[in-house]
Amino acid sequence: MSDVVRILVAALGGEGGGVLTSWIVAAARAAGKEVQATSVPGVAQRTGSTSYYIEIAEPGQGAVFSLVPLPARVDVVLASEMVEAARCMAGGFVSPDLTALIASTNRVYSTAEKIKLGDGRYSEDKMREAAQAMARTAHLLDLDALATANRTFISATMFGALMGADVLPWNDEVSLSVIGGNEASIDGARAAAEAVRNPMHAPDATAAAPAAMHLEGLPPEVQTIVGHGHDRTVDFQDAVYGQDYLTHVAGLAAVTDMADHRAVYALSEAARRLALWMAYEDVARVADLKTRPERFARIRDEAEVTPDQVLWVTEYLKPRAEEVADILPVGLGAWVMRRVARGRGLPFTGRGVHIRSNGVFGYCLLRLVAGMGRWRRRSFRFRAEMEDIAQWLEAMKTALGRDAGFASALAELPRVLKGYSDTQQRGKAAYSKIMHRIVLPAIDAGQEAQTAQALRHAVAAALADEDHAALDAILSGAEAPDPRIPNLRSA
Repeated sequence: MSDVVRILVAALGGEGGGVLTSWIVAAARAAGKEVQATSVPGVAQRTGSTSYYIEIAEPGQGAVFSLVPLPARVDVVLASEMVEAARCMAGGFVSPDLTALIASTNRVYSTAEKIKLGDGRYSEDKMREAAQAMARTAHLLDLDALATANRTFISATMFGALMGADVLPWNDEVSLSVIGGNEASIDGARAAAEAVRNPMHAPDATAAAPAAMHLEGLPPEVQTIVGHGHDRTVDFQDAVYGQDYLTHVAGLAAVTDMADHRAVYALSEAARRLALWMAYEDVARVADLKTRPERFARIRDEAEVTPDQVLWVTEYLKPRAEEVADILPVGLGAWVMRRVARGRGLPFTGRGVHIRSNGVFGYCLLRLVAGMGRWRRRSFRFRAEMEDIAQWLEAMKTALGRDAGFASALAELPRVLKGYSDTQQRGKAAYSKIMHRIVLPAIDAGQEAQTAQALRHAVAAALADEDHAALDAILSGAEAPDPRIPNLRSA
């Protein structure tokens, strides 16, 4: 490490990056060091990304401080989130012969990740691999979880991680002294320092959750997915519905060649997509989730509301006639949809309303809506979803018995069914087109192997844009507007 200690902090707005920087500066001065700190606001992704840069030197050395960090000349990179760490690595600030990288493994998804129609998340595994390869030392742990456990902010645990990494030219007592009388922040800093020094005891959000229920004879990775899927479907409806899910998976497993890793992957992906599909979010489900005690407790914790303070939770709801029809009995729901098709809808829908979900009236109203879930099996949408699921399951059974590649592609097809309102309707339209113009014809003709790649291209195209121009181009045999997505005729 050089005579000047250069620290680059990458944090998000509202995480206390400024407070963290002030602590580092105050500790440096308390230790008799010379110090300079600057901050550079970044672009407004998530809640705003800001870089803080601190340089620390021994007094009397005539150090000339820089206002900005330089690539390959940073001793410590401290990031509050994995993509922030990746941003620093991409900028060249992490070097294998100099830099100690300290990063929290929690994720706050960026706008670029959220706007993707498909799964736009950056690979955490690749970010971890890059961190291990590019840094002199890499300390990766969930600093956000440590902050929550100690009822403090991540800035405190980031400061503690600096202490634990032994990169500061002073001892822990000096660091803790500048925090003041905030016991929660001191506890969080100490916990983070201990977690860095003893990584085997550090919390990590990426640790696999235990499976709630297993099917005998399935590979472990499939059992875990099925366990989570069972829990989700039971939570969505009831134990009988969860058993229905297990029965569906057992039917798929019965025709799967467990010696073929591609077939096992197709089975696991199908089990995951089936659970998500069966636990679709209608207005009853949304109302139930919004009024659960653990949600209000989480909001209170995140807002750090004290017992003597009053918390108001206001929901903004804008129900559409289609969403009302979804939860109504089949006949009544069909009547509403006929009105929608004629452009009439319902008089009380389409307007935004504000409801205080933790107030007596708002809570009771939402619980009344949530209670409609007990009659969900007789609802308009339930029947439609079950019909589509049954068709997909039959296609999956056939595909698993014939071609694992086609089965894997077919297991991904429910990905296009997502979102709310117009997005949901477009997804259903895309699903129907792909099922009836690619999947079923391929199965009828026994051409699963020849059609697997075309099916993958179609699913990717459906997720590429909201207007489905790429998908329509593929289905029509014309050149797709995106050269990365070949047309069906040439696939």
